[in-house]
Amino acid sequence: MAKKTNQSTHEVEVKIEGADWTKAVDDAFNKKNKTITVDGFRKGKCPRSVYEKKFGKESLFLDAADNCLQKAYEKALLESKLIPVVQPNVELKSIDENGVSFVFKIITKPEVHIKNYKDLHVKREEVKVSQEEIEHEIHHLLDRFAEMVTKTEGTVEEGNLAIIDYEGFHNKVPFEGGKAENYSLEIGSHTFIPGFEEQLIGMKIAEEKDIQVTFPEDYPSEELKGQEVTFKVKVNEIKEKVERELDKDFFDDLAMEGINDKKSLEEEIEKNIKAQKEMDAENNYIDNLLETISKNVDVDIPEEMIDEEIDRMMHRMEENLKMQGISLDLFYQYTHSDEKTLKEQFEKEAFQNVLYRLMLEEIMNLEKIEVSPEDADKEAEELAQKYQMEKDELIKNFGGLDMITYDLEMRKTIELLKELNQ
Repeated sequence: MAKKTNQSTHEVEVKIEGADWTKAVDDAFNKKNKTITVDGFRKGKCPRSVYEKKFGKESLFLDAADNCLQKAYEKALLESKLIPVVQPNVELKSIDENGVSFVFKIITKPEVHIKNYKDLHVKREEVKVSQEEIEHEIHHLLDRFAEMVTKTEGTVEEGNLAIIDYEGFHNKVPFEGGKAENYSLEIGSHTFIPGFEEQLIGMKIAEEKDIQVTFPEDYPSEELKGQEVTFKVKVNEIKEKVERELDKDFFDDLAMEGINDKKSLEEEIEKNIKAQKEMDAENNYIDNLLETISKNVDVDIPEEMIDEEIDRMMHRMEENLKMQGISLDLFYQYTHSDEKTLKEQFEKEAFQNVLYRLMLEEIMNLEKIEVSPEDADKEAEELAQKYQMEKDELIKNFGGLDMITYDLEMRKTIELLKELNQ
């Protein structure tokens, strides 16, 4: 029995009884019997009548219900002919020796009404590259290839690399992790405790000095956060950065094919900057186009769809953090946040993702956009070559050929929207 509670939320009740329920209870007993201990019987040999007298037949019902759950869900979908868009919620309505009754809350795709998605006059940003941008990038290149030269005299200055020994003390006691020898510290990088680098400025080679700093209040160590400490520091060596010139040696080190003078370098840099700007402009154009269309869309998005998208985003973020060697708990610690805060931050983007997906699917249907199995297979082949993977492995990682097909459909829909709004 299906009951519609709103446009896309449906409650479907399913009963499992008779022979199906009897078998589920029997299976629950056979599984329990392998693990329980009853005086006078080996595990797995306790008679059903003895078990029920000792534990009660009701003790088998919940396990039996678990055994029936998947079958009940399949029955709910078959009888209701509903197509869920998120994992359903399930409620155990009743259970006894005669059977079990489940109520599935099934969320289906909401109706989407688009007033207009054509001739919206969304403009693409014109891309230009200034000489200032080119010079700025050349400066970065020169800085990246700069040489560090040891100073034979003078003092530590901003931008220098100071090679130091240090040991930290809190209340005159050395603390863990507060000692290092021949540590390279770039002055002005702000990678050390606030105030430390500034106090090195002016020190000479072989000079020793006590430096007092205060750890930040958000420092990970509970013992040191907000605490004043003293570092005993010795400067072993000072290196200064010597900027390169646009000479033959620089271009040899740069080792870029066809780049051997300032003119060819400027042309290459202009081409790269323009390519990046054009890609950014294209992405911004698509974002602006979708945002404009979304203002012409009427749809009642179920909260469950937003929640599932938030969970997907959380999982993706957790996987990205793992690749950097950071756990989600450690991220919460560093950012002074928690799961609730992070989910709240994702909520707006999750809503937009779901809205755009529903909107594009509706336009795809209206425009009768289709991708053939041959086109999907060809796309899988090309992606496999691009990422140097076996095609079957790529399809599996992508979530199946259906997902590759869907991705192609979405891209074709976006390309059509661009044509319709030029």
